[in-house]
Order: sequence, then structure tokens, then C-alpha cells
Amino acid sequence: MTRSDTGVDLDARYGRTPNRRRRTIIATIALAASLALAFTAWIVWSGVASGSTGGQAAFESTDTGFTVVNDREVAVTWDFTVAPGTTARCAIQALSSNYSIIGWKIVELPASTTRTRQLSDTVRTTEPASSGLIYRCWLT
Repeated sequence: MTRSDTGVDLDARYGRTPNRRRRTIIATIALAASLALAFTAWIVWSGVASGSTGGQAAFESTDTGFTVVNDREVAVTWDFTVAPGTTARCAIQALSSNYSIIGWKIVELPASTTRTRQLSDTVRTTEPASSGLIYRCWLT
């Protein structure tokens, strides 16, 4: 037995054959292609590639401030951004110093021709408020 025969025998024994290397390259290419396909499908599904919002109108509400009017009222101010012509509702809440909800109000937001508007509304409270904010908004 020659030295080169021993090397070939060891390569065959431990799977280091030309066919094995070719299968490894093909498997690596197939894995990379499937990952690229899955990533592309995720991009399209999530709407990033098309810029769509999945058929739903997007909106954003941002608290901008509050003013304690008196011991029984707090005025809440917020910005609301939505596509023109879309109606919505927002729940406003007033909180006490220990973060208990002491006032709550649902506000109807009619359709508007502007995309972003600043809104303000007053919430009656059961005791003096320490803050007021938007709890949640939804489209109607």
C-alpha cells in the first residue's frame, strides 16, 4: 500500500470525497436561496416593499399636554394624524397622583380635510387630577 492510497482511504472513510464537496456546495446554495426567498416573501407580506398598510388606514395619536382646569376637570391636548376623510374615536383618561383613573371620556373625531390636527377636550374627574392623556384611539 502506498502513501497516496492511505490518504484516499482516509478521505473516503471520513467523507472527504469530491461528491461530498459538491453536495455541500449545492446544499449551501439551496439554503441561501431559500433564506433569500423567505426574506423577500416577508418583505412583501409586511407591506414594506409596496408601501401599503394592509388595507387598513394608519393613524397616530400623540399626547402634547394637559391642563388642570379645576379640582373636577382636566383639559387634554393631543395631535391626531390620519388620512383625510377618516373618522375615529379616542378614549381620554384623567389620572390621580397614584395613577388611578379618576375620569374617562370617549371623543368622536369627525372626518377632516387635514391629515394632522391638534385636538383638545375636557374630562370631568372625581377628584383633583395630576395628569390627563389619550388612552387609545381607533378608526370608525
